[in-house]
Amino acid sequence: MRQLDYSRVENILIKWLQQRVSEAGASGVVVGLSGGIDSSVTGVICKKAFADQLLGIMMPCHSKEQDTQDARLLAERYHINYLVKDLSSVYDQYLELFAVKETEEQMLAFANIKPRLRMVTLYYYAAELNYLVVGTDNWSELKIGYFTKYGDGGVDLAPLGRLVKTEVRELARYLDIPQAIIEKTPSAGLWQGQTDEKEMGFTYQVLDRYILTGEAKPEEKARIEELAGKSVHKLQPLPIPERRLFL
Repeated sequence: MRQLDYSRVENILIKWLQQRVSEAGASGVVVGLSGGIDSSVTGVICKKAFADQLLGIMMPCHSKEQDTQDARLLAERYHINYLVKDLSSVYDQYLELFAVKETEEQMLAFANIKPRLRMVTLYYYAAELNYLVVGTDNWSELKIGYFTKYGDGGVDLAPLGRLVKTEVRELARYLDIPQAIIEKTPSAGLWQGQTDEKEMGFTYQVLDRYILTGEAKPEEKARIEELAGKSVHKLQPLPIPERRLFL
């Protein structure tokens, strides 16, 4: 896979964000800080692009305490203004409201409420401040739909959208993101013990190589394309019937 010039990548992302925010007539950006590598890279790039016109929000929801500690470490190292809004009690109210049982289907559906609660929180502060919401999804996740529709996929801008996971990791090293964050096992934090690669059924290395080169074992390619096919609706505009059908 071709090695990128990460100094150039950094400069392009900064200018791209500044241009998009200016075109929208917004004053700055808000970004969720989870303590993971994608949100950390996004947060640092946004800090470089907007200085104090950036608000980071940590939104633990029955999350690991270490994740919030890592997010604080990142924010304090780079002097990012931030808030902590614990969504656990709100989540628990939904749990009671829907009388959630322990079936796999119901728990998966319910776990997706967590990123949707975070989306609501980010957009509240974005509206209050005239900011845009910057997402943290990378190309690898977007390719196979590994994000929650109207959750972490509900954003205004996705600066990492054409960088695969392994490239985000290299960009993190270039930006001097704390090593503990870079080496952390990728997880969406939807439930205890959940990891990205376990849920996907293949590694990011396999996925990234396929995205960038088209190369993969037949069974890996089939699995990736199966997930991508099922998730097409997540990346397409809202389906609307054509006016001519009514005439």
